[in-house]
Amino acid sequence: MTAEHPPEDLQSLPVAEFAFPGPLRDKLVAAVLDGSKTSTTGLVADYEACGDPIPRVGDRSVVIDSEGRNVAILEVTGIVICPLDQVDLQHALDEGEGHASVLDWRKDHEEYWHSPAMREALKDPGFTVNEETLVVLERFRVVSVLTAGRGKMDG
Repeated sequence: MTAEHPPEDLQSLPVAEFAFPGPLRDKLVAAVLDGSKTSTTGLVADYEACGDPIPRVGDRSVVIDSEGRNVAILEVTGIVICPLDQVDLQHALDEGEGHASVLDWRKDHEEYWHSPAMREALKDPGFTVNEETLVVLERFRVVSVLTAGRGKMDG
C-alpha cells in the first residue's frame, strides 16, 4: 500500500493533523500507519474555531507527521456527531491509544482538550468540556502510505 503521489495531487487534499507536533502526534501517526488507529475524536468547537468543515464520508486527507511530512492518505468511512458522554468503548478502542475503558480514554482526551495549546487554538483560555460537549467521532481507513519525506506540506 506504499505509493508515491505527484505533489499536486497531495496539495489538493486537506491536511489531517493528529494532535500538535511532538511526541503525541508521533505516537498517533505511528498508530495510523500500523493500522491500530482507525478512529479519532475532534471537538465541534475546534472545527468552528478553525473554520474547517466537519468531514464527510468519502472525504480524503493527507496525514502529516511532526516534521510536516506527508505520510499517508486517509479516507473518512464514518462520521457521528454526539455529546461527549455518548462515546462508546469501541470508538475508544479503535483510537489505537491503548485505552481499556471509556473512562481512561476520556481522562486522556480531557487533559489534551484542557491543555494550554488547545485552549489557545480555540481562542478560549477557560475552555472546558462536559457531558454535553459535542464531539465528532470519525472513522477512517488508510488509502495509501506515502514514501517518507515526499512532498512536505507548506505552512
